[in-house]
Amino acid sequence: MKNRRQFLQSLCRTSAVYSFDQLIQAQPLPVSFVNVAREAGLREKTTFGHERKNRYLVETTGCGVAFFDYDHDGWLDLFFVNGSRFQANFPGGPPTNRLYKNNRDGTFTDVTIKAGLVHHGWGQGVCVGDYDNDGFDDLFVSYWGENKLYRNRGDGSFEDVSRKAGITTGGGKIPRWNTGCAFLDYNRDGLLDLFVANYIDFDLKTVPVPENGTCRYKGLQVACGPPGLPGAKNILFRNNGDGTFQDVSKEAGILNTPGTYGLGVLVADFDNDGWPDIYVANDSTSSALYRNNHDGTFKEIGIQAGVAYSADGKPQAGMGVSAADFDGDGWLDIVKTNFAGDTSSLYRNLGENVFEDQTFQAGLGRNTRFLGWGAAFLDFDNDGWPDILLANGHVYAEVGNTDLEAGYRQRKVLYRNLGNAHFEDVSLRSGAGILEQVTARGLAVGDFDNDGDLDVVVNCINDVPQLLRCDNRTGRNWLQVKLIGTVSNRSAIGARVACVAGGRRQMNEVRSGGSYLSQSDFRVHFGLDKSEMADLEIRWPNGKEQGMALRIVEPKD
Repeated sequence: MKNRRQFLQSLCRTSAVYSFDQLIQAQPLPVSFVNVAREAGLREKTTFGHERKNRYLVETTGCGVAFFDYDHDGWLDLFFVNGSRFQANFPGGPPTNRLYKNNRDGTFTDVTIKAGLVHHGWGQGVCVGDYDNDGFDDLFVSYWGENKLYRNRGDGSFEDVSRKAGITTGGGKIPRWNTGCAFLDYNRDGLLDLFVANYIDFDLKTVPVPENGTCRYKGLQVACGPPGLPGAKNILFRNNGDGTFQDVSKEAGILNTPGTYGLGVLVADFDNDGWPDIYVANDSTSSALYRNNHDGTFKEIGIQAGVAYSADGKPQAGMGVSAADFDGDGWLDIVKTNFAGDTSSLYRNLGENVFEDQTFQAGLGRNTRFLGWGAAFLDFDNDGWPDILLANGHVYAEVGNTDLEAGYRQRKVLYRNLGNAHFEDVSLRSGAGILEQVTARGLAVGDFDNDGDLDVVVNCINDVPQLLRCDNRTGRNWLQVKLIGTVSNRSAIGARVACVAGGRRQMNEVRSGGSYLSQSDFRVHFGLDKSEMADLEIRWPNGKEQGMALRIVEPKD
């Protein structure tokens, strides 16, 4: 090692490109991410706004992506939300959302038409949940305009039940700008309810445009907002149990907050009381934490809890969100992506609805050039500690290839959890898939090839998607838990799973929505390092608890 170190130091003296520390960091990890989207058959672009100059903010936000097993064959399929473009001629027809079936050999087949999921419009977010408890996961897609709820028929096709279910929210003079979403059983009655964040009350007839000369970013004319535009209100729909939903936002206390500029939605039991709470990443204002009061109502406590602002008390441009117990203390923590010139935020849960901003102490404070969207906690190396992956890309196409921040197309950032409440930036050592510069927006995590490590899919605007296959050469063990509710909702959304192995206790929950407008795999993944036995403890959404012991057995050839 000494000779290798001397060699790298001598190389640094003759190189104007890399510092010694950068060269050390660039040594590959035993885990790498490879973009296999083209080989997998994911070659259709997501269209979203003009590729070089946007007049309206709605052309910049992009859309989400979902990993979910729509046909229940044990293999994750893919659903990409698509957008649109103003004053555009589409020779091949307008862009549509796309469903890809997993062929179980590393490739996917586009089954959008067969599944009945062709739809055009300004798509935003996606979340999954079996709202009618028939055993097949259903699909909700949010729009600037009317939302869509697709009931899974169980035969490979979906039925549009949006209007019948009462969740379109598209009426009125101004179209609603629906964004992040999540299914949840907020009243623990065994039926999945639906929370939908909203961004701006956005009217093309009255919104200011760049030509007015008032909307600029570092000297560039850009789309106006969100500051100065009216913030929209979030929505909570209660499941009536008959295929319909009722808007209970007012009586549930969701409207007891100012206009929010809501984007990413994260549902989790943050205070360990057995009831789901809701965190919303808001853009250019304080983020919101709705605490579940157990009586059908919520109280917004974001500021008191310490998750509304940055460490120095400033509002941030929150985008994507994810939760995990990163320090192993039994409480779910939060990571949130923000705008360029700022850092991402890491909020450590201290319990009793109190969080502490640990961004700089944990090692996430060095990267300020990137503009973050999708966010995920994931144990990419199966060592039992949740790591952090952030997808980036500038909001303004006008930035292009200028030297502003990291440009328009940006690479990702991957932090490895060191197991001591600190993270190491290993982005440069994690493979070409991490370093490839893209216009990333939505990000989802799931083991699409069922090989025991977590893969990543990214929805990029005005470009083809990324499918980042994780190639793990550590030889560590792993466990994935698939839960099916009987008394609780069939998707088991809200169930908490604890895994005890090798003297350590890990914990996570089955979750709908999250990241940036996206849906990750329902299966709960645990890296076990070298452990061959694990004890599981399950707390179902209705509060019932169950335990079991497992032994890891290597399958025979």
